[in-house]
Amino acid sequence: MSDFLSTLSWPDAVGTLGTLIIALAYFATQMRYLNSDDLLFPLVNLLGALLLIYSLSHNFNLASVLMEGFWIIISIVGIVQNLRARRSG
Repeated sequence: MSDFLSTLSWPDAVGTLGTLIIALAYFATQMRYLNSDDLLFPLVNLLGALLLIYSLSHNFNLASVLMEGFWIIISIVGIVQNLRARRSG
């Protein structure tokens, strides 16, 4: 395992962290530790997607870039909706 980690490039490590962040946010939502209506949910997803985009900027994959692009847009929409609801409520 240490051999694998020592050969991992910086962009791959960042992308792996992004994947783990998104997966953990989804897991936390499924386990009811995190509510998808909370501001934290889209913020965490945005962070994970941005880390993945960084990785993809070094190792381009069109399908993955499109998926993360949509993930970023959806996360931003969720953040904006949450902030608007807080302001009006």
